[in-house]
Amino acid sequence: MKTETVRERRVFPYVLAVLGAFVIVAALVWVMQRYSQPAPLGEDRIAVRTKALAELRAAETEAINTPGWIDQAKGVVRLPVTNAMALFLQEWQNPAAARSNLISRVEKATAAPPKAPQKPSEFE
Repeated sequence: MKTETVRERRVFPYVLAVLGAFVIVAALVWVMQRYSQPAPLGEDRIAVRTKALAELRAAETEAINTPGWIDQAKGVVRLPVTNAMALFLQEWQNPAAARSNLISRVEKATAAPPKAPQKPSEFE
């Protein structure tokens, strides 16, 4: 029995040294991985895109809910959806008049601009 305890005493420091070495290597690997990892790619781009999307949605919401001019020269106006539906229902009580009014407004809105005056030829 005495020889077994002597062997155990001799082996114990080696086992402890091996386990200590593994712990030290594991800690070094963890530290290297933690501090040598680059920042995620596009992190600043995510913030820019999120801000742009929020601005776009705010502009869309404003365009849907507030009236405004689309083309003041041609008389084209943007109306909120609820107002446009009420005007539509009111106007289409008489379908024949509404149809002719709609056709005239479309022709006015899509009319081609007048031709630019032609320059006289330099040889004339």
